[in-house]
Amino acid sequence: MANRPVHFIWLLDCSYSMQGEKIARLNYAIREAVPEMRSVAHDNPAAQLLLRTVTFSTTARWHHQTPVPVDDFTWQDVEVDGMTNLGEALTLVSRELQSPPMPERALKPVLALVSDGVPTDDWKAGLKAIDATPWGRKAVRVAIAIGTDADRGVLQEFLANPELQPLDANSPKQLAAAIRWASTAAVKAASQPVAGSADTAAKQPYAPPVLDDDDDDDVW
Repeated sequence: MANRPVHFIWLLDCSYSMQGEKIARLNYAIREAVPEMRSVAHDNPAAQLLLRTVTFSTTARWHHQTPVPVDDFTWQDVEVDGMTNLGEALTLVSRELQSPPMPERALKPVLALVSDGVPTDDWKAGLKAIDATPWGRKAVRVAIAIGTDADRGVLQEFLANPELQPLDANSPKQLAAAIRWASTAAVKAASQPVAGSADTAAKQPYAPPVLDDDDDDDVW
């Protein structure tokens, strides 16, 4: 069977509230998760895992714009800058979820959103742009809330599935666990062909972990 692409897109909050340990831990966690993503991809030879990254702060921009096969992907650290323009990031991603540029024979894409704050632009317009695309409706979505100031309501709406909850990452240990899970379990879910409507495809169950943290000293 010929490989079918799985487009995995990180949407990363790089606002000033992420400065210091948060952004350092985020970079570390994603860098360390890439080998695990390769392992998952190798276990699913019918799927070709392609990675991209969007960052959002005062503006949204592609950090890795061209889809890169996971075996060739090298993480480049992100840096903090400004506000939290999530809506702009969602709109940017929505343009890539049209067909074209998305191939008709692709498997479900993965959209993984990581944020520690409250959006400062019209995020609902961006989410509507995602939901208006066929691949946006089919996407496997993951949301990670960093710290207690993250707007979990926004992340819940992004997930578009009442059976799913954002992952809470209130410490470096929990963030690392959340990134590892989002990088592997969501890829496994996306790599399975699903018959049926777009709504059915968008709501395939996958079980988020309970992220316990026994270390009370490293809470942000």
